[in-house]
Amino acid sequence: MAEIAALVGDPARANILSTLFDGRALTATELSFAARVTPQTASGHLAKMTQAGLLTVLKQGRHRYYRLASPMVAQMLESIIAVAAAAPPRYRPRTAQEVRLRVARTCYDHFAGKLGVSIADALCDLKHVILSDDGGEVTESGLAFLKELGASFPAQTRRPFCRHCLDWTERRFHLSGVVGAAITARCFDLGWVRRERNPRALQITPKGQEGFRRSFGFSI
Repeated sequence: MAEIAALVGDPARANILSTLFDGRALTATELSFAARVTPQTASGHLAKMTQAGLLTVLKQGRHRYYRLASPMVAQMLESIIAVAAAAPPRYRPRTAQEVRLRVARTCYDHFAGKLGVSIADALCDLKHVILSDDGGEVTESGLAFLKELGASFPAQTRRPFCRHCLDWTERRFHLSGVVGAAITARCFDLGWVRRERNPRALQITPKGQEGFRRSFGFSI
């Protein structure tokens, strides 16, 4: 625990991990810019986090791309942010970017923020999903709803089917696991959301406003 905490606690490494929070794979040069350090310094940070199992490397031709090693790493980072958010408040005006992140963002490969929590609340209200402290369960009506939505699931996966994350801005649960990822992917395919310049921040399109209202019964 101490080793992992020390790795995440460095400001440059924390910036790198936050940049990869949306599940993308980026080069060392791109990550050095995000971390505001030299490429040489970034390479050292990336090597340490890869060795510790926080990151994985994808090789494509002469290029090397780094990404979070697993959804579990993203869940750990989201939990750290939730604990930090619960600390004694320090006054600092919210930036426009922070406001957008609170409305809709990605947490690795699933929705977070007000959008993610609203989807979880709607599915629970409709008895499609049952959430508990230990995790989540999709009911038969929920499976039928997801099929009608067009969400698809991998044939084989070791990943938990339905889980939840504590949303650090809303202080309530949003859906993760295979179900959370499938809903998110489908909403992107339908054009209900699109990425902003900051890839973690999402914009709900007019088509999405109608889609979420019609399918889930809420508006943002």
